[in-house]
Amino acid sequence: MSSTGTTQAQDRPQVAADEPRVKLDLRSVVKTFGEVEAVKNISLAVEEGLFLTILGPSGSGKTTLLRMIAGFMPVTSGSIWLGGVDISSLPPGKREIGMVFQNYALFPHMTARDNILYPLRMRKWSKERQKARTEEVLALVGMEHLGDRFPRQLSGGQQQRIALARSLSFMPNLLLMDEPLGALDRELRVRMAGELRRLHEELGNTVLYVTHDREEALTLSDRIAVMRDGDVESVGRPQDLFARPETAFVASFFGGHNIVPCSSVSDVQAGTVRVSCLGLDLTVPASTRLDVSQPVSLAVPGDALELADASAARDCIAASVHSAVYMGNHIHVACDVGIDDVPQLRMDLPGGRAMPPPAGSRVALRIDAQMVTAVNKS
Repeated sequence: MSSTGTTQAQDRPQVAADEPRVKLDLRSVVKTFGEVEAVKNISLAVEEGLFLTILGPSGSGKTTLLRMIAGFMPVTSGSIWLGGVDISSLPPGKREIGMVFQNYALFPHMTARDNILYPLRMRKWSKERQKARTEEVLALVGMEHLGDRFPRQLSGGQQQRIALARSLSFMPNLLLMDEPLGALDRELRVRMAGELRRLHEELGNTVLYVTHDREEALTLSDRIAVMRDGDVESVGRPQDLFARPETAFVASFFGGHNIVPCSSVSDVQAGTVRVSCLGLDLTVPASTRLDVSQPVSLAVPGDALELADASAARDCIAASVHSAVYMGNHIHVACDVGIDDVPQLRMDLPGGRAMPPPAGSRVALRIDAQMVTAVNKS
């Protein structure tokens, strides 16, 4: 699948006013392990200055793809281009790519400052330049006061900052991050995600970030590439992938949407389709990849459903509350609709001081047809 992101920053390098410069170009990249095809003929162009997140479940091939880009794993076929140069056969040290790992990979016998100095020494920078750059990146990540500490004397978040500073120290052509926040607790993960976003906006470097966490992808990314079974399922802005998913997989994995099968499809027009679903006849937006000759489902986000008056019948779905969980700013409600091939509908209601509806209560659900998308089931 070939996809190209577009950067939103006006001051990033441009070949022409309407032609952003491609920094990383994957051309028909394949990786096999025996009979297993872990990465399937991926073509992907990443523009300079873009923060692209590769999002997917375990086993989807995202880390394998990242390791091939870094040079830790050879490609089976295809090529990897960086800054207009084919780097497919170059060893990792010749690619000038920065890498941040989940386990940080800091040298335990070196101070934080020496960990940052290490890649500069390997590149034989002058001592004056080494010192100046080390202090610069320590200040960049807010760790200048802890440079003489060893990794064991630093918290997880502080170690992550040092690992990031080390990867930025030699001014790499590309920065790769393999689930770097996975070992942190939730509060620290959210704070670090904000810091990563701030640094990216300040530096304008090109970043490929691998995660299976949707919230991280939403927080950090200019663009997101959703992977599934070794292939790129869809690429787009976070807002577009959530509001108008192209496939049922993207809707359920990235958006957490309900996927509800339609009983009939008709009146296909540009951008919309008429469907029968959950006992209702609805005209809804259609995925750009919708094939009406294949089974069609509705991707229904949780906030597209709302409680209607209990006496309402027309244009509503009769349901009973299976469970309701208070989550602070919203209430997560699961409802049974009494249809064999329809799983529970998950609905997000405003939280605050509202009380969750009691389990077992009968309710009527209204659906906002403009917030759902007709997609193919597979």
